[in-house]
Amino acid sequence: MDLSTANPADTQRAAYLVLGMHRSGTSAVTQLLGLAGADLPAEVMPGDEHNAKGYFEPWRIALFNDERLRASGGAWDDVFGFPFRPLPRRDERKWLTRAEALFEAEYGQARHPLLKDPRVTVLMPFWRTLFDDLGVSARVVIPVRHPLAVAGSLARRDAFSAQKSVLLWTSYMLAAEAYTRDLPRVFVDYDSLLGDWRSEVGRIEAAHGAPLPKLTEKASKAIDRFLTPELRHNAGDGDLNGLGWAGELAQMVFEELSAAAADRPANGGALEMAAEALARRRADIGPLVSPAARDLDATRVALRDSLARREVEARQAGERLQEKVTQLNAQIAQLKADVAEVRAAWTRDVGVRERELKVFYQAIAEAEARLNEALAKP
Repeated sequence: MDLSTANPADTQRAAYLVLGMHRSGTSAVTQLLGLAGADLPAEVMPGDEHNAKGYFEPWRIALFNDERLRASGGAWDDVFGFPFRPLPRRDERKWLTRAEALFEAEYGQARHPLLKDPRVTVLMPFWRTLFDDLGVSARVVIPVRHPLAVAGSLARRDAFSAQKSVLLWTSYMLAAEAYTRDLPRVFVDYDSLLGDWRSEVGRIEAAHGAPLPKLTEKASKAIDRFLTPELRHNAGDGDLNGLGWAGELAQMVFEELSAAAADRPANGGALEMAAEALARRRADIGPLVSPAARDLDATRVALRDSLARREVEARQAGERLQEKVTQLNAQIAQLKADVAEVRAAWTRDVGVRERELKVFYQAIAEAEARLNEALAKP
């Protein structure tokens, strides 16, 4: 399998796509690209206790992707989400129409839209159709993080078993690789990114055949402040083979993608073997997945998405309230300035009147003195 990258001319609107498994470092890569000039969406998912610095995902597109996955019988944590499950053409066109409206609402005519939602990875054939419709080319960055580090993060956030997490990682990473072979792309080791992001940016620019839009000195300092050691929440070590066949598949894929992230030669055919093994497991046990479990997952996702929506709406309401407070404070300050000006004018006017009265009284006194003097003469 060819892991090489393309280098197209930078002559058209180009979207930066950050693909890969949840908790794999996609947020860190997205923030780096955003600080370097790629265009973030209008509405991003706020940070939480699992990612305090933020997810940088367009939350409305994330909700849409969840709906599209469910429409074909899947979910974001479907371990058999690869390969992609298309809908009938007429139905798919309706989804594409909705996706186009969402994309335009989030990015407008941005030159370099930056799209990060892990669900796009397993829906990549769908999104590639949309980009073709819009005339937008794609530049892909795929973070590679040890599956057990991802499993540790998912255990904390979603209480997933290690076996499920590494199998889910395998499915997503196979999708990320398979659906981008003809696109300018680069695999980035997450730990290398935190250790020396400038070297990884050099690899990104070389793979894309174009510099990042605005990697200025100011942007570089902001990236230095952002890519800090505390982003490495879970260590990636341990024996994947100890997790049975799921761990063995993850090990195969991890070795191949780690080689790609280090610019080492790939072991041809290993990823195809892993994909075939996953397909056999899907044929064997896929039908045993309980519909009740899938419905429960849909409910859980809906609740999580509702919470995310409420958090965003609450943040927006807070921002609107803060804007009104700022406006009121400005109005109060203007009123105070107006009162001060009137008071100053009044004070000046009183001073003038006092001086005029003083002159007037002095003139009267002088006239009275002259009159008295005249009366005193014989």
